[in-house]
Amino acid sequence: MSNRKTSKALRFWQLLMLAALFVFWHVATDPTLIPPLYFDDPNKAAFFFGRPLEVLDRVWSWFSSGSIYRHLWVTLVETVLAFAIGTASGLAVGLWLALSATAAALFDPYIKAFNSMPRVILAPIFGVWFGLGMASKVALGVTLVFFIVFFNVYQGVREVSHTVLANARMLGANDRQLLRHVYIPSAMSWVFASLHNSVGLAFVGAVVGEYLGSSEGVGYLILQAEGTFDINSVFAGILVLTAFALLLDWMVTAVERRLMVWQPRSGETERI
Repeated sequence: MSNRKTSKALRFWQLLMLAALFVFWHVATDPTLIPPLYFDDPNKAAFFFGRPLEVLDRVWSWFSSGSIYRHLWVTLVETVLAFAIGTASGLAVGLWLALSATAAALFDPYIKAFNSMPRVILAPIFGVWFGLGMASKVALGVTLVFFIVFFNVYQGVREVSHTVLANARMLGANDRQLLRHVYIPSAMSWVFASLHNSVGLAFVGAVVGEYLGSSEGVGYLILQAEGTFDINSVFAGILVLTAFALLLDWMVTAVERRLMVWQPRSGETERI
């Protein structure tokens, strides 16, 4: 009961902070409420920062007319595909290199080189290779997700307890059984722990790819609004993306609550 009251109180203060932010935004961009502070012309504040009531009205018109749903669906599909492909490839390559010292030593400089490369610069290249459709956005998202999953899997497999491995071999486990019952569960626990970052990066890849060149998606809406200096639509798109990202984060949290029970606690494997 005490935890529930604390959670409700925390939620109340979070909503209060959000309301205060919108009130400040409204007051700071309305020339009739306060004298000009930073800009000589009070209307410049609304031009650069928009007006929250008009932003919310733009969001409402998008959803009431249904024009936003197609763009949200495209962004969602790109995010899910990038997350799934990036996670699967990162898991496979991470397992392979973690279990093969020779391959790890051979590919180590190339992995580090690709990881240090700013992936955003690949977006124009993917646009040339795959066109301005969904494939180029998925490819960009995969490059973002792959490395975080790869390094988590690689580290998770390398840190498997030698005691657990020795006990499994004493019980007659062969290499395939070790992979299935020891290495993969250990790697998956690290993948589940990085779900938030992986989904977030997949989402970023999809939106950035849409922003740099596309014909649909929420990033495309923001790009079109910037091209016409429609600052209210820009902030409306940012608001929709923020709410969409929070929804994805909530979904990941729900998945984590079911899957993180498989993650060994600190020091648990050593006590086996």
